[in-house]
Amino acid sequence: MKLISLLLASPLAVTALSAHAEDDVIRLGNLKFAHYGAVSYIKEIAPKCGIKVQERMFAKGLDIMPAVIAGEIDVAASAADAAIAGRAGGVPVYAVAGFAKGGARIVVQPNSPIKKVADFKGKSVGVARGGAQDLLLMAELAKANLTWSEKPGKDVQIVYLPFADLNQALMQKQIDGMAQSEPQASQAINKGFGVELLKPYDTAIGEPIRTLVMTEKMYNTQRPLAEKFMKCFVQATKAFMDDPKLAENYVRTTMFKGQITPEDYKDAIGNSPFYYNLSIEHMQITTDLMAKYGVGKMAKPPVAKDWVKLDLLEQAKKSLNVQ
Repeated sequence: MKLISLLLASPLAVTALSAHAEDDVIRLGNLKFAHYGAVSYIKEIAPKCGIKVQERMFAKGLDIMPAVIAGEIDVAASAADAAIAGRAGGVPVYAVAGFAKGGARIVVQPNSPIKKVADFKGKSVGVARGGAQDLLLMAELAKANLTWSEKPGKDVQIVYLPFADLNQALMQKQIDGMAQSEPQASQAINKGFGVELLKPYDTAIGEPIRTLVMTEKMYNTQRPLAEKFMKCFVQATKAFMDDPKLAENYVRTTMFKGQITPEDYKDAIGNSPFYYNLSIEHMQITTDLMAKYGVGKMAKPPVAKDWVKLDLLEQAKKSLNVQ
């Protein structure tokens, strides 16, 4: 007993213990949207999962990828297109799960003459560049046989703005409509300066699935830690699905500091439910449409089956008896 105490007190043992503790830290890149709430909640329950999660918020999914390359992020939440564009650009990540689906609306001004997507001819639409909304908007415009560009001369003028500025632009009537994420889309509707034209899920993409990515390094060389994290992700997501009050309180109070109303939250999550699953097929369709419309400017689009790795998710769901 005395020998064990002496060993534990030695500088070498302390160093070894702290190194082990450091090994159990997972650096998580996330975005501040309502449907990213369960991913954020992982850090709250992480100690029970035997890990520590350090969360870092980014403005959009594409912004996370340089941090992954720099070795500063281990796991990240983003729209599928940001993950795909990152992978195409050489970011060493695997897509390992979905965490929400939907999460977009096309919104126009109240009393707008625009009643269907085809009515955007001669009008302007705001959208955040490179987000899921960008790809969904292009798919909808193509379906309506419309052309588009940032510059005048095409059927529809695209106005690229940050997510936070889109609502302001619609409210001030600087744009005729917007393809917006949640909860901002619901806020525009509930505050009365926007009305929903449609949820853009009737193209080949269907409902976009937000994607959890993990570095190849973590997946390949830190397997026990990767397994713990994935189990924690499934537990956090299941907690939110099983207890909507817990989810609402956490997103509204902890993430948004009371900046969104209960109505905004309910409308947002009604259009972007928490989720676990992902498929190779969905990622391949998304990749093909990104290549077709030039989203992400990919020199060589990645093949989904080469980098969508769902074994950790299936293992975690099975161990927790989750469908």
